[in-house]
Amino acid sequence: MLAGNNVFLTGAAGSGKTYVLKEFIKKSKTKDKKVAITASTGIAATHLGGMTIHSWSGIGVKNSLEEINLKSMATRLKLASRICSADILIIDEISMLAAQQLAMVDSVCRTIRESALPFGGLQVVLCGDFFQLPPVSRDNQPAEFAFKSEAWRNLMPDVCYITYQYRQQDADYLRVLKAIRSGEVTQEEINILASRLNRPITSKVKPPRLFAHNARADAINNFELELLAGEAKSYQMAETGNADLVEQLIRGCLAPQVLNLKVGAKVMFVKNNPGSGYMNGTVGEVVDIDEDYPVVLTKSGDEIIVQPESWEIRDVRDENKILASISQIPLRLAWAITIHKSQGMSLDMAEINLSGAFAYGMGYVALSRVRSLSGLNLTGINEIALQVDPEIIELDRYWQKMSQNLESSFLRVPPLAMLNLNRGSIVPRR
Repeated sequence: MLAGNNVFLTGAAGSGKTYVLKEFIKKSKTKDKKVAITASTGIAATHLGGMTIHSWSGIGVKNSLEEINLKSMATRLKLASRICSADILIIDEISMLAAQQLAMVDSVCRTIRESALPFGGLQVVLCGDFFQLPPVSRDNQPAEFAFKSEAWRNLMPDVCYITYQYRQQDADYLRVLKAIRSGEVTQEEINILASRLNRPITSKVKPPRLFAHNARADAINNFELELLAGEAKSYQMAETGNADLVEQLIRGCLAPQVLNLKVGAKVMFVKNNPGSGYMNGTVGEVVDIDEDYPVVLTKSGDEIIVQPESWEIRDVRDENKILASISQIPLRLAWAITIHKSQGMSLDMAEINLSGAFAYGMGYVALSRVRSLSGLNLTGINEIALQVDPEIIELDRYWQKMSQNLESSFLRVPPLAMLNLNRGSIVPRR
């Protein structure tokens, strides 16, 4: 990565991918490289101090881009300045970015940077683990993994596969996670998980509760809210513009149409606003309701008066014309979260219900959040929860081999050459 290569950085959950990215970002900045730090989700972006790739690239909630869209985007000064000034583009949690979305980012970068090179000549570092959650399907259409995009093939990233496990040191638990990852779960691994079914909670602190479906998480959150003293303050979403486009915005926005809050409520921000001190995924607790707005104390110790934010769809021919808009306090309750929202977290303990798992990788993601078997309370499980995508099992073996070959190549390079941060590879392309 320091050599300027395009890289796919991968490895198992808890292997230190985010740590490596942070070190790379730190070293790159000391060499005056401008690093665009992005991720496929808001929560992942907060881990790196960045923004979503959708916001950074300007693609937002779009499903496709026409030539007129690209020309219009190129005239947006802030967007053009952001993309043209970057030297390096990092996209974390690449498994959750669809192939079509990666292709759109590539098109935007090439158009705005006026270059036919992949991503307009940016050095691109893609990071993630395809055993984890796949892209979310839209409009009942299956979304393909990013590596199936022509943009990925044109980029030809070197594969760097991290093999050591840092999050878990528990031998039995590591055995379970490796068995799920390889698609070779036996009765012995099932017995290990069965030993954690419906364990009594001895900790004074309630563990986070993870669910496969939003409805279950919402039910828990509403129940916990009811337990708090006082009357709830309600915030109604404001909606204007074309009804179909408004509905599209509501589906793509994590803020609820009606948000009920009390002092003491655990909440999570659902929009990026670094100027106000929060990002999508920042968590905290409501400590006051100051006249019309809630005051949230974040884990970092900041008190934020949270005012409404807007989500908009603009006319591609006239960026000043708003076709649809919604406005809401950018918060949601967070006593319980979905497995999708947990990706990238490390938890000392968790109560996990996998009885509603419905996609490859869900069980692996949820279980791999917890640092040890003793911190796991499993309240339900089904068969698909222990399955991963068979296609990814085969590809993973290939990527490991590619990484081993790359490592051998770098071992033959003089050490000082590895510190070069000039654009361009110092290792011959395979």
